[in-house]
Amino acid sequence: MSLKDSANIVLETCMAVKPGEVVLIITDTATHPSIASTLFDRAGELGCDPILITMEPREVHGQEPPKAVADAMSAADVVLAPTSKSLTHTQARLNANQAGVRTATLPGITLEMMESGGINADYLAVRDTAFDLKSRLEKAKEIRLVTELGTDIVFDVRACDWKVDHGIIHEPGSSSNLPAGEVFVAPKGGNGVFVVDGSMGGMGLLDSPLTIKVENGQATEITGKGAEQFINMLDSVGPLARNLAELGIGINPAARLIGNVLEDEKVAGTVHIALGDNSTFGGDVVAGIHLDGIITGPRLFVDGEELVLSF
Repeated sequence: MSLKDSANIVLETCMAVKPGEVVLIITDTATHPSIASTLFDRAGELGCDPILITMEPREVHGQEPPKAVADAMSAADVVLAPTSKSLTHTQARLNANQAGVRTATLPGITLEMMESGGINADYLAVRDTAFDLKSRLEKAKEIRLVTELGTDIVFDVRACDWKVDHGIIHEPGSSSNLPAGEVFVAPKGGNGVFVVDGSMGGMGLLDSPLTIKVENGQATEITGKGAEQFINMLDSVGPLARNLAELGIGINPAARLIGNVLEDEKVAGTVHIALGDNSTFGGDVVAGIHLDGIITGPRLFVDGEELVLSF
């Protein structure tokens, strides 16, 4: 698939842009410029009024953009954010959605990812899978996750609002990652241990697992080869970074485990757990950081009954 082809998927299939709409494209100097420029050019060809803003990269995923950028986001019709650090879990993105803006964030997107892998998914089919899975989870009280590597953690999800990220962003105020493909929740709390063996936000593919102990919804102990690096990322923003922020399930059959969490967390049949900010999708913790860890080979039990992940 060419870069222009994938831009068409983003603008036409996913965003359903219309002539005359203001399409704001936010990128940074650490992202390949041809991604934003191709989106800009194609939006213009579709009759939109495109605007391109290039900023300096944020220091961590979830850090707010400059105020001028945040204000511009809320004034557009459509926002696309191909950036090196994620704007997904920011107040700027949330405020834009609350103003009726349709947003898609593409954190860490590369040329290779734009031309192959998860971006090629049949997003209408992904949407069907997302709502089917959500229907099986939305009345759950407790989710238990186990793996052969030692994960055994229980999440309290009573009355929690499960979210779907399926890539069809047609309604005012809707939002998605691209590539898309997950069902996720901000749990009320959790206890146990989870072992991240796939990849970790800010660290890429792991050559040795990270083991994280959780007590009452807080990461209290982190061990493994990359533990010091991960702890330093969390501690750079303070104790709220250790909040048990998210449980997510990947459902995109075209996504691959490549060391980029944007795509990794969408890989069908994986689970991811995030620490940090969950204020933008049902939680109440504003941490200024959001780091996802991808877990392969999971077994999920919903109120004691195993949920088979077959996508």
